[in-house]
Amino acid sequence: MQRDEIFEMVKGHIYEVLPDLEGRPVRLEDRLTDLGANSVDRAEVTMLAMESLSLQMARVELAGVSNIGDLVDALHAKSNA
Repeated sequence: MQRDEIFEMVKGHIYEVLPDLEGRPVRLEDRLTDLGANSVDRAEVTMLAMESLSLQMARVELAGVSNIGDLVDALHAKSNA
């Protein structure tokens, strides 16, 4: 799956978990925390994205993720490994 497709999928999961954001643009440089996501919300977005891509990742593989773009990059790298 291409990086932009993964970004669109992640955005869909963000809107699913945080429905109040529907209609608000989500950018790669946005942080989930800044969008109002608590730790449970962030974990749910990540888990939904991994399930959509049929991936299993250790938490350590996501240690450097600081924004949505970093999450997309990590998912993209793992899905193409």
